[in-house]
Amino acid sequence: MQPFAFLSVLGAAFVWPVAAKPTETLPEPPSKRATLPTVTVSGNAFWQGDTRFYVRGVDYQPGGSSAMQDPLADTDICLRDIAQFKELGINTIRVYTTDNSASHDECMKALADAGIYVVIDANNPLYSINRLDPAPSYNTKYLQSIFASVDEFIKYDNTLAFFSGNEVINENVKSTKAARYVKAVTRDMRAYIKSRGYRAVPVGYSAADVSQNRMQLAHYMNCGTEDERSDFFAFNDYSWCNTNFEQSGWDQKVKNFTDYGIAIFLSEYGCTTNGRDFGEMAALMSDKMTHVYSGGLMYEYALEANGFGIAKIPSPKAKQIEKKEGFDKFAKALKQNPAPKGDGGFTSTTRAVACPTKDANWLVDSTLLPAIPAGAKKLMSDGAGAGPGLKGDGSQNAGEGTSTGDATPGSGTVTATGRPNNSDNAAGMNATPLEKAPFVIAGLVMALSLGGTLLL
Repeated sequence: MQPFAFLSVLGAAFVWPVAAKPTETLPEPPSKRATLPTVTVSGNAFWQGDTRFYVRGVDYQPGGSSAMQDPLADTDICLRDIAQFKELGINTIRVYTTDNSASHDECMKALADAGIYVVIDANNPLYSINRLDPAPSYNTKYLQSIFASVDEFIKYDNTLAFFSGNEVINENVKSTKAARYVKAVTRDMRAYIKSRGYRAVPVGYSAADVSQNRMQLAHYMNCGTEDERSDFFAFNDYSWCNTNFEQSGWDQKVKNFTDYGIAIFLSEYGCTTNGRDFGEMAALMSDKMTHVYSGGLMYEYALEANGFGIAKIPSPKAKQIEKKEGFDKFAKALKQNPAPKGDGGFTSTTRAVACPTKDANWLVDSTLLPAIPAGAKKLMSDGAGAGPGLKGDGSQNAGEGTSTGDATPGSGTVTATGRPNNSDNAAGMNATPLEKAPFVIAGLVMALSLGGTLLL
């Protein structure tokens, strides 16, 4: 074939990439090393390989947050409870407090062997944003702990997602001013993951069950430049109190979040008023919701003073648990409502929404986010180093290393990786075939043109 004839055929077969909004997002290939395939987010849904993934799990924090105990760092505790998780038939747990200075190898492997993924809260009571005085608490010391938690858990293939914050914004309208800082943490975590060459574990926020600012907060977390937006949005919902889809108001919430643009799931649910039969599970797994929601986490596994738990644990190191009435009911609801087949009517594209405007319930009056503190920015290339764990000095009153101004939109964009651990963990970080295509074509044109010249 003559060189130019070959190029004509090649040009006809190749379509040059064009920018389009919304853009289709493609699932990452699962890790080759995984005992469980890694879960990714694509469009408005989660994926386990090419199979739609629904969160079907429990919130897990024996002793409550005040105990400052990491259940994944103690094999006696986690192995005791993993046996119960298998009996329930769940596929996900959420852990609110973890120790980023401890090893989690044994518990995370045992969870993976049981087919269970983990959602990790990157904050803990010592290292978190102060909702009513957020600026001083957004500092280098705080972000070092956050990034150390990412370092510790991102190496496990069954780490499903990270929460950048939990219920920081609540019913106190003044707390809405903290949204800028929570969104900055989300930006920083996503940038850190990319800068370190890690696999793209999704990062999002867990919102309180507060109706007056839920939609403003949801829109805020999904507006602005790509680097500032969350990978998903989760919220707590206790409005289903042994009622039904319409009486609980879930039908309206589905309408509100239709065409939202990113994946959503419930980070807590399970109202205890009027008893609990967990009818929510039937709704979450039905076509009334799967086109918008990706499941949810029932609150909670361990029975605490608030009365929500389904398993009574006599003491922290107890070898046996006592199943409460809700245990078998929840197991039954899971069994009777399996994850649906197919794609659930998901939307294959993602898109940003408009940022909310200031009003009586939403006090954020700027779309600009605080700039990452200079000391924390260095961690992008240097790494976080050893985590402070649960016995550190805390960060809210560190008094130094705070943000010195607002960031330019797009400042969190990462164009080059730091030091990838390995090729599997760098999935999604290298140039895509379409990004490389113009250079390939240019090389072919030069080579074939030279060949044609030599033949003349």
